[in-house]
Amino acid sequence: QVQLVESGGGLVQAGDSLRLSCAASGRTFSTTAMGWFRQAPGKEREFVAAFNWNGISTDYGDSVKGRFTISRDNAKSTAYLQMNSLKPEDTGVYYCAATQRRRGIPIMAPDMYDYWGQGTQVTVSS
Repeated sequence: QVQLVESGGGLVQAGDSLRLSCAASGRTFSTTAMGWFRQAPGKEREFVAAFNWNGISTDYGDSVKGRFTISRDNAKSTAYLQMNSLKPEDTGVYYCAATQRRRGIPIMAPDMYDYWGQGTQVTVSS
């Protein structure tokens, strides 16, 4: 069982930066695939970023490429999402997710993740 707790959300202006954190419980974080998703009101959950089980491979949604960076600190069992040059369309609830599936590439499909955090709100004003 893995428990995830996100933090770092807030209200910012367009062009600002935020760093989200996802603290994971358990002793297998270093071999856990992690992903970030977001959901805006009235919209489906959208893939944002992920790294595969060993952290070597990462992938990003088209709308955030070049602006967001996913990373992990195995010593702290924490994943991060650095968000730069934020836009109003980045507004939404951001969720981190985890799975023990060992795929060579990052997992982009939300239904492939087994554990989810409670979400953290990010609001970007224009």
